[in-house]
Amino acid sequence: MNQQIIPLLFTGLMAMSVQANQCQDLPGHQQLTEALKKSVKTTGAEVNGGLEFNMWATIVDRTGSVCAVTYSGDEVDAQWLGSRVISAQKANTANAFSLNNLALSTANLWTATQPGGSLFGLQHSNPVNTAVAYRGAYSHFGSSQDPMIGGKIGGVNVFGGGLALYNKKGDIIGALGVSGDTSCADHNIAWKTRDALKLDYVPAGVSATNDDNIIYQSEHGFAHPVCGGEEAQIGKKLPKTHPINLPSTLSK
Repeated sequence: MNQQIIPLLFTGLMAMSVQANQCQDLPGHQQLTEALKKSVKTTGAEVNGGLEFNMWATIVDRTGSVCAVTYSGDEVDAQWLGSRVISAQKANTANAFSLNNLALSTANLWTATQPGGSLFGLQHSNPVNTAVAYRGAYSHFGSSQDPMIGGKIGGVNVFGGGLALYNKKGDIIGALGVSGDTSCADHNIAWKTRDALKLDYVPAGVSATNDDNIIYQSEHGFAHPVCGGEEAQIGKKLPKTHPINLPSTLSK
């Protein structure tokens, strides 16, 4: 086959993939970028308790296809490069293990997936699609033309930073993943970013506040370890500082 035709066929297949997914129901690149920057301390937001680094963020739709990838810094090298794929992996996890009647954040999966836990091995169950994760030009990473867009990234991540996205009806429509700081700070930033996107109509969760917030109780089956900074104090207050919305089906 003519080598000039192959890239054209690949582009066409990618376009068909994007059209076939459900990204039209989710925020685009610009909206995600604005929400992320609003939530990251280095761009002027309130503290998140970690290293206060710049972040990557990814949104996947309900099918697991990547819809948008971005970062909060001024250039691609302003945040950990490895966190690009991790953010996508977190989004995939939150989407894959949340339902219309129960949201699980990636932070909620930590304890259960440790040796002896009820979900031990889950983190190895859906490997990252490396063909999607590492394809394309570095110069496009984090842009509206990020090479992951349209592909199913896969991967299971079991520490903070991934949250399911819910519309006003309480229907899950995809998920958000952020990465680039401590895992506890990642959760705080993800929560604030989802709040800014107004896709936090969480129907129920395993936390004491009946949502998917991070849990810092060592005896709890869905707990997450403390990271060592002020992340825990900030995280515990999130349901009050950035309260979730009540789905219309549960509104009084």
